[in-house]
Amino acid sequence: MTTTIYLFRNDLRLADLPGLAAAAANGPVLPVYILDEDSAGERAPGGASRWWLHHSLQALAAEIEASGGQLLLRRGDTVSCLRELADASSADAIHLSRSYSPWETALEQRLHKAFESSVEVKRFPGVLLHEPENIANQAGEPFKVFTPFWRHCRRQNEPGQPLRAPSTITWAEIPGTSDTLADWALLPQKPDWAAHWPKLWTPGTAGARHALEQFLRHVIQNYASGRDHPAEEATSRLSPHLRFGEISPREIWHKARELAARNPQRQEQVDKFLSELGWREFSYHLLFHFPTIPEQPFKAQFADFPWLGSKAQLRAWQCGQTGYPVVDAGMRELWHTGYMHNRIRMVTASFLTKHLLTHWRAGERWFWDTLVDADPASNTCSWQWVAGSGADASPYFRIFNPVTQGEKFDTGGDYVRRWVPEIAGLPDRYLHRPWEAPAEALSAAGIVLGESYPFPLVDHREAREAALTGYQQIRAG
Repeated sequence: MTTTIYLFRNDLRLADLPGLAAAAANGPVLPVYILDEDSAGERAPGGASRWWLHHSLQALAAEIEASGGQLLLRRGDTVSCLRELADASSADAIHLSRSYSPWETALEQRLHKAFESSVEVKRFPGVLLHEPENIANQAGEPFKVFTPFWRHCRRQNEPGQPLRAPSTITWAEIPGTSDTLADWALLPQKPDWAAHWPKLWTPGTAGARHALEQFLRHVIQNYASGRDHPAEEATSRLSPHLRFGEISPREIWHKARELAARNPQRQEQVDKFLSELGWREFSYHLLFHFPTIPEQPFKAQFADFPWLGSKAQLRAWQCGQTGYPVVDAGMRELWHTGYMHNRIRMVTASFLTKHLLTHWRAGERWFWDTLVDADPASNTCSWQWVAGSGADASPYFRIFNPVTQGEKFDTGGDYVRRWVPEIAGLPDRYLHRPWEAPAEALSAAGIVLGESYPFPLVDHREAREAALTGYQQIRAG
């Protein structure tokens, strides 16, 4: 019988894994996860992702153990580790789900070359609804605008039904000993800034399915409008589960479609939700076809944009001390929870790139380290979109006003009051613009601007004009 190594990467689950199903049908399966930080380089997991990875692997290991196997953990170069394991287990094949970031595709090519004469290496779909090379415009070229991309995707055949986890699977005995998660020290220690996160998140397939069930049962009815309001519980919070592959996009797709079939009045909400899956697909479409976008602007003229990049202002932004309450609330939510509401992600990113004229890569790196859902495609493409340098980007002159964004989407101030408690006592009319509050209102709220809460780092009008000047320079060039 053929022993197959199944290499887990961004697919930490047992269900709807074509590669695992094929391996299980052929004979014993050796389940392996390799922490290969050197190959990943700058894309090695950040601090928040390491926390999630620890718990997600813990959940996957428990699933495998419940069915009679053991997840083998190794740390080091993927090719070297797999060569050793293939020799020790007499494996005839290596299966893995396909990935799309530049470093992962390069690794897949290395694997094929390293084992071409000895072990069959097979890649399988499993991360996306549609493989990127199968989606093209009428000229046979990649899409660069989301709406026609998603319209084209919706005209394709319905994504296949998700596969159940193999009902019977013979797990191979692991050769030698496995690393332990404790060996990898993925969790923060001194200080343990994530000590409270188990109350916020449940990594693993069970947690992913519970989040999806709760969203479809209790939240989706208000999704289209509520998703823009950060104080409301109106989003799915599935992004980290998708990022680590604890649930497949096909499972999410079909569960949502089943809801709409049972409740036609939910169709509009379901379509809006599925379009967010579409944005994820679009981001991977771009990353696959334009692999330089993690480092270079999609629009080449932005290479000459006059970024300023004050380290002091970047640090104030990271710490939630910009003097703009909705921006500060978002940055503090991120640090406290490893997550930020999508509307606020746009506002905070716009503030960094367009008010502080700080390069989008500085913000992207910070999000990479602090988000539990830090995703190589979505993170990069979203930052470029906000900065104006990306595909289908908002017009260069669209610069979010952090005051009006706060007043429109946090009208009652619940979001700001939760995350910026030092100004919670201000009346609503001044909450998003405390520098305009009269002295008696500040005093009554116990606020001393410049001490208990900062003055704004920049004036919105002046910052907007500076950004527009920079954009006009590169357009003229």
